[in-house]
Order: sequence, then structure tokens, then C-alpha cells
Amino acid sequence: MWKEEYKRKRVTADEAVMHIRHGDKVMAGDLVNSAKELLDAMARNKEHFRDVSIYQMDPKDEVKYAQPGMEPYFRAATTFAGKQTRDAVNGGTGDFIPCFFHMIPEIIRTEIKPDVALVLVSPPDKDGYCSYGTMASNLPAAVETARLVIAEVNDRMPYTFGTYLHISEIDYLVEVSRPIFEVPPPAIGEVEQAIGEICASLIEDGATIQVGIGAVPEATLHMLKGKRDLGVHTELLGDGIIDLIEAGVITNKKKTFNPGKCIATIYNGTQKLYDYVDHNPRFELRPVDYTNDVRIICQHDNLVSINACLQVDLLGQVNSETIGGKQFSGIGGQVDFVRGASMSRGGKSILAFSSTTAGGKISKIVSFLERGSVVTTSRTDVDYAVTEYGYAKLRGKSIRERAKALIAIAHPKFQAQLSEEFEKAFFKL
Repeated sequence: MWKEEYKRKRVTADEAVMHIRHGDKVMAGDLVNSAKELLDAMARNKEHFRDVSIYQMDPKDEVKYAQPGMEPYFRAATTFAGKQTRDAVNGGTGDFIPCFFHMIPEIIRTEIKPDVALVLVSPPDKDGYCSYGTMASNLPAAVETARLVIAEVNDRMPYTFGTYLHISEIDYLVEVSRPIFEVPPPAIGEVEQAIGEICASLIEDGATIQVGIGAVPEATLHMLKGKRDLGVHTELLGDGIIDLIEAGVITNKKKTFNPGKCIATIYNGTQKLYDYVDHNPRFELRPVDYTNDVRIICQHDNLVSINACLQVDLLGQVNSETIGGKQFSGIGGQVDFVRGASMSRGGKSILAFSSTTAGGKISKIVSFLERGSVVTTSRTDVDYAVTEYGYAKLRGKSIRERAKALIAIAHPKFQAQLSEEFEKAFFKL
């Protein structure tokens, strides 16, 4: 019986991490699904370890292993340089792995080949299956590959449908009871509201939507109240979806793939969201090599993806991950959904961003990406670009037409300068 097996495998966090060896590669959950007790136990027992690599994408909880002084014991590695790992990545004590989000599970299986998987799961159901709770992402691939699987079983983790882990697949388990990390909805100002309204105008009734994180995507959701029969197939799902379901805007009835279901790989919000998805059959959590696979995405007719970016140059090249030549975030699933939407019948991909940054002093639409910037989304992939001044449709447009369209949605105080710089570098508009 699995219940007896559960009892045999139950240990403390300090006992569990003692089974990790020098030089091991450790794959841990991230965002709001970080195995915090186990990671803290590793940091607390740091003298036991040497040269252990810890792979996390974008943990929201504080990670002690990436702090100064931990270098002899641990090395951080990530595909998304967030707040907790950014300094280590840019300071050379951590590693950044450029990677499309949908490819991470395959890279785990074939390149990283982790020795240890640390996962945070819900308590088991009557058959001994734990759910991945708030995040599937790349964790099933880590569990499949690792020599050692250690799970935190959190009695406050919602039980979600779609992806599961049986007690028999776990080597050691640690019982915890702590609130799931909450990510409150961002503040929405006038600029974000204006951008959200434009994005919403590009979404038709019956469309299936993918919405990224941040104030602009959240504002877009607020502007969808008048729409009908929308569906959801997304990477990350937040609180804003709930009001649209309750208002009858999101029904998933018109989805041409997985009808009736909201599909995501990460639930990232407040306790309101976690309570809403708990044992809710209208939601399914799938691994990221399913949700972000362009072959899956494009089976949804009229799929509209909405994502943010940091800079767009006048050729249409998009930088969504570096600032001043330093890694600020990562590729994430932006390109996955841009390409999936472009292959969807009637689909659209939208890159939405405010026209300026630094209090209006710097234009986000630039003549050229600055030295050291990366191209996250290529100019040949971009469809719509949206700022508070309107939208520019770039697909199928010439270089001259792209530049004119982008300048038209730049902040007015930068438009003349952008025109002059383009003409100096290329030709007259």
C-alpha cells in the first residue's frame, strides 16, 4: 500500500538533503513552486556540499545558495535571470542558459541530466498521486531523469488536474505546511490601460488567448469584459482569468483543441487563484513541452498571444531580456507563442509595451538595438507591436513600411529623431 510507503519515505529536510552528493546537478521547482525548505536546508548544511549546481528558472522565494560567499558549495544556473539569480548570472558566479521554454524538458533529458529533483507537491489523493499544484513546467522531465527525487508535500498546495507524481516515484518526502508564495496583480496606470484597450480591440469573440505577466497583459484582461466565448491556452495563468470566467467571457466553448479547459503550465497569483483551481476540473496543468509546443499551440484557431518586451528597433527586432548588455530576464515562452500564433488559423501575436521608460526619458522604440543586446524575437516573427499610441502590424511589411509604422506608435517627442536616424542609416522614408 502506498500509505505505508509514504510513512517509510518521510524524513526531515536536513536528513533528505544529506543524500545529495558533491558535484551533483540539482533541478528545483521555481516561481511560486520552489521547494524552499529543502533549498534552505542545503544552504544551512553548506559545508556538506562541494560544487553542486542548482538549476532554477525564476524562483520568487529568497534563494540563499546564490548569495555571495556560497561559491565553493553551490553554483546557480538558470534559463531566466530573475531577481534572485540576476546578480549571480551577471557577476559570473552563476550561469545563464539561452533556451526556448518549450525546449527545457528535452535539454534536461539530454544535456543537463540532473542527478537530483526537488519538487513541491500537494498531498496525495486516495490512489497515492500527488499533483504538481501550481507548476508543472519542466519538473516532470526532471523527475523522469533524476537519480534521486525529493518532494516537499505541502498540505496548503492546491490539488490540480493534468499532471501527477505518484508516491512510488519519490525517494524521500518532507511534510511542510506553509502558504504558497503569492504574486499580487500589478498596478495598472493610464498608459497600461490605454495599451490594454488597444490589445483587446485586436481580440475577437471566440478567440483563444495566451497572456504573459505584467501590468500590460493584466490591463488587457480587464478590457475583455465585453467579449464572448474566449478560450485559454497559456503558459502562465494569473488572477485576472477568474473574473472573466465568472463574467461568462471565458467559456472555452469555441476552442478547437482541448475545448472546455483552461490549459496552463504555471499558476502564478494570489491565494484567490490557488483556491479557485483547487480540484477544479475546468483547469489542467500540463508540462511546458506540451503547453508551449508550437504544434499544440497552432491547433487552436484564432489564437492571440500577448507578451511584453523591453525594446524594438526600426527593423522590427525585439529585445525582451537584456538591459545595458546585462541579462535581465530570459526568453521564456515568448517566441513559442509568437510562432504558434502565426501558425494558427486566424491567429495573431502581439508584443505590447509602453513607448518610453526611465520616466519618459528613453524611447523603447529605437533605431538600433544597443551594443550587447540580444534579439529575442526576430523581425521575421513579429506580427503586431502595440504601445499606448496605437498598433503597428509588421508582418508582410517592407523595411520602409515597418520603420514608418513603428515611428508612428513611438512617443511623439522621439518620432523626429527616429526618422532622422533611420534615414541617415538607410534611406529616406
